[in-house]
Amino acid sequence: MARYLHGSGEIARRSRAGLLLVCVALVTACSKTPADNPKSDAQVPPAASTATGGTSTLTVVGRSPAASGGFPSIVIFEPKAEGELPLQTEIPFMDQVQQTFNPPILLVRTGQPTEFRNNDDVLHNVRVREDSTRLPAFNVAIPTGEKYVFSFPRDGFYDVGCDIHPGMAAQIVSMSTPYATIADAEGGFLIEGVPSGAYKVVMYSGGRTIEKVIELAQGRADIDLTR
Repeated sequence: MARYLHGSGEIARRSRAGLLLVCVALVTACSKTPADNPKSDAQVPPAASTATGGTSTLTVVGRSPAASGGFPSIVIFEPKAEGELPLQTEIPFMDQVQQTFNPPILLVRTGQPTEFRNNDDVLHNVRVREDSTRLPAFNVAIPTGEKYVFSFPRDGFYDVGCDIHPGMAAQIVSMSTPYATIADAEGGFLIEGVPSGAYKVVMYSGGRTIEKVIELAQGRADIDLTR
């Protein structure tokens, strides 16, 4: 470094400019917040409010009834206000492994693609029927390593089975809204990126359907659906 600083005037000027750039870079790096640094371990706390495209969104943390008979609660937030909902960014899928549908309950978006895969070492067929009407949605054979893509036309529950292996069963829940989740065994749930506003909350729990209208506003901390 010394020989550059004490060299010709041009080299010295370049060196001073380089040192200035290094200092500016160091100051900028030190002044970055966790949000500026994608590698930061900082996470958004429960019910924190963020702004996306001028719209306030929330991380909704809540509690629903605990699982009953091995079936967890399903919580769906349906916006009361009309408007376009965001498209799915990833394709949900149901796989077949060791003669089991995985996951046993899958939430999908109505009118958007869902994949049915077979990563088992045997041939399976997937038979899907609409629960409310018992009408067939599709029935296809899926060889090992292959998949079938389907878009559910209507909101609702769909029963999934395999004619080759009658012990296999699962359920699909198709909905228009992206703001939905399956609660854990104790009834806890979390839904991220929910815009503030009024919602009809539909909860399926223990064979019951419970509906509530709630308002999500900035700073809302917790939703208790057990009362």
